[in-house]
Amino acid sequence: MNQQSVVLVTGGARRVGAAIARHLHAAGCTLAIHYHRSADDAEALSAEFNGVRADSAATFAGALEDDATPEALIGAVLSRFGRLDGLVNNASAFYPTPIGQTTPAHWDDLFAANARGPFFLAQAATPALREARGAIVNIVDIYAERPLGGHAVYSMAKAALVMLTQALAKDLAPDVRVNAVAPGAILWPMSGKPDEAVDALLAKTPMARKGDPRDVAEAVRWLLKDAHYTTGQVIRVDGGRVLTI
Repeated sequence: MNQQSVVLVTGGARRVGAAIARHLHAAGCTLAIHYHRSADDAEALSAEFNGVRADSAATFAGALEDDATPEALIGAVLSRFGRLDGLVNNASAFYPTPIGQTTPAHWDDLFAANARGPFFLAQAATPALREARGAIVNIVDIYAERPLGGHAVYSMAKAALVMLTQALAKDLAPDVRVNAVAPGAILWPMSGKPDEAVDALLAKTPMARKGDPRDVAEAVRWLLKDAHYTTGQVIRVDGGRVLTI
């Protein structure tokens, strides 16, 4: 990927997605910022980027669970920028699904956000990525390997995204590299986390502290731009947390 690479980051308006977008923009990339409900945040981030470097960012709305969104989103990015060098499947859904209380709608929602959407986005993006000899990075989770209690469907969906990473790495080689990043304790859920739960989690993390979204962003940048002989891999950015689960 060259300095003028165009990268689409799904869920790129807030939290880890915004950190990834900022880091890639600072590395010289042009950003296609996808959002669903965070229009104001997306527009503010795009304006920030364009203030630094003209015509280096644009926003694109879409609900990834809708059948038409992946093709339409990739088409809109190509219409706007004329190329696509990287896809970061960051958008996600996360909430508990206790046994006895989980519905088919919960299953469909979590799989749509965490596995189905990334697959169909990758499929739609493949011709452009092949032409650019680009890359895909999927944001997975350490709980794809070791399930989080009370979150069976989320853990299963992220495990599916890990398998998608490996399958696409085979199917799209040698033209497109496909890898994943598995964050650990980086940001707490939007609903927050009790102090005692935070302390307990960090006590089980070998690095004994919370990570920074920029740690994830740097791993994504490396996989997109510098990991020329790396495909089908999951890079854990978890402070060693997976070792203690």
